[in-house]
Amino acid sequence: MHVTLVHVRVKAERVADFIAATRANHEASVREPGNRRFDVLQAPDDPTRFVLYEAYATKADAAAHKATAHYAAWRDAVAAWMAEPRRGEPMDGLLP
Repeated sequence: MHVTLVHVRVKAERVADFIAATRANHEASVREPGNRRFDVLQAPDDPTRFVLYEAYATKADAAAHKATAHYAAWRDAVAAWMAEPRRGEPMDGLLP
């Protein structure tokens, strides 16, 4: 399984906007054929900090996600809301 942990820090005044845009991306992403998980996590001690846990069956499925209209819409919508550049951390999913 191909997993990416996307670390995001959002400007405080855009947190609600980020959550709304990310909800739309999440709802479309979980319907992608190769998607296994698409979790959106918010730090309890810092509401501007998020981790997106994106798991796909294969690396090709993860790449296909980046070619979807819903991903492009999310990427473009949230770009100006970032307090710092988002960072993707690739991982190999071993279990389950």
